[in-house]
Amino acid sequence: MQTFDIPVIEADAIRADAVLSALHFLGYRPQLHDDCQAMPAASADWRAMYVGHVDDVEKFRHQFARFGGHDRPLPILLAADSPLAGRLPDLAARHSMRVELLDFPLEYRQVAQALQRLSALPVAGNPFAHRFVGRSAPMSRVYGLIRQVAPFDSSVLVLGESGTGKEMVARTIHECSPRRDKPFVAINCGAIPAELLESELFGHEKGAFTGAISARKGRFEMAEGGTLFLDEIGDMSLPMQVKLLRVLQERAYERVGGNRTLRCDVRIIAATHRNLEQAIERGQFREDLFYRLSVFPLEMPALREHLDDLEELVAEFNHRLRRRGLGPARFGAGALRALRGHTWPGNVRELSNLVERMAILQPNREIRAADLPEKYRGALPVDEARGAALIALMEGDGSPASRDAGPDPATLLPEGGLDLKDHLADIEVGLIRQALDATGGVVAHAAKLLRMQRTTLVEKLRKYGLQGGLPAA
Repeated sequence: MQTFDIPVIEADAIRADAVLSALHFLGYRPQLHDDCQAMPAASADWRAMYVGHVDDVEKFRHQFARFGGHDRPLPILLAADSPLAGRLPDLAARHSMRVELLDFPLEYRQVAQALQRLSALPVAGNPFAHRFVGRSAPMSRVYGLIRQVAPFDSSVLVLGESGTGKEMVARTIHECSPRRDKPFVAINCGAIPAELLESELFGHEKGAFTGAISARKGRFEMAEGGTLFLDEIGDMSLPMQVKLLRVLQERAYERVGGNRTLRCDVRIIAATHRNLEQAIERGQFREDLFYRLSVFPLEMPALREHLDDLEELVAEFNHRLRRRGLGPARFGAGALRALRGHTWPGNVRELSNLVERMAILQPNREIRAADLPEKYRGALPVDEARGAALIALMEGDGSPASRDAGPDPATLLPEGGLDLKDHLADIEVGLIRQALDATGGVVAHAAKLLRMQRTTLVEKLRKYGLQGGLPAA
């Protein structure tokens, strides 16, 4: 079993301690190269490698060969003043395009942002690079199933809630298959009226119906030799299910209004957010079609089942925003804590939309839990209660009664600890918002409620980006 995920090559003991501390703080499992000789390096899945001061270049070659000889380029965190900074392309050419420089003295935020940028870089030759993000166990299982089924022509039924990335799975299976050079054609069976779906799938001849002024190819014909993706198959009408079943059985069909039989060679991948077995019981879906489609069922996990991937997903969506000219959404620790507590009914699509919205609403500043839309701030009232109770204890009269009362449950430190500065800032923003709400947004009155000078409150409003549109008096 792999016990660490970032090997650290650093001859300077003080710097090595700083790097190890920063990576541990960010949730990684770093280890000095000299302490991990027994690890089966060639078979492990490294998140990155840190390279700093190196006394012996030849020794570094051996060290790097041990950890850098993977099928995929290894992301590298490189000390900006390392003697190898200008020589890395010669020593590790295949990995030199995935390098982030780190300045010293080291800052946690700098390391976190460097790792996020590295995780967002595409890997040449990796069909998962542009599509999937996440290293959690549920997503790893999905990757494994895709690799297993992609080389074969078996029908695949992708199941999962809306917004989990079912079409992404279908496209990746196609790109990993021998049919990758042929068309990938998608059709949403729920978005097309039942009376038009037959024509969309099989095509029609000129004059087949009113408005058919010329012959037209259907999706089966367009996908010949490639893959046809039938999205929302659970919304297909029963009469259309019968016709689709015949095509899957006989690999032949006729255009609407035609009598010439066309042979088809397509791989079928279907997807639905519905429970098809329940639909079969209700008589809404044909059992024989279900078994034709679900030769290889593949279920996409809901986002709430792989929240370990949340930060990587946010980094990926920020990377996409940069390509569109938008600045990134920088979520603070408190905001990320709040997001992990959300149920995510819209899954990854919902998260993508939220990241874009916050990038527009809160540009160039850190987003705190209090800045999130209300439905994402589930834990904020509890945080505010903890903060209020904490302040009350700090400002207590010191009487025996107050000392003997014991700690309020709201002030107990969470088991996993917390970022105190960020936590208190979230509390402060929440209380300022409440004071402004209670006084109709009048800053002077809100300052009185908060027992502070008006100028002090104005500074805090500016600091947290809350001053827009407020009356001054």
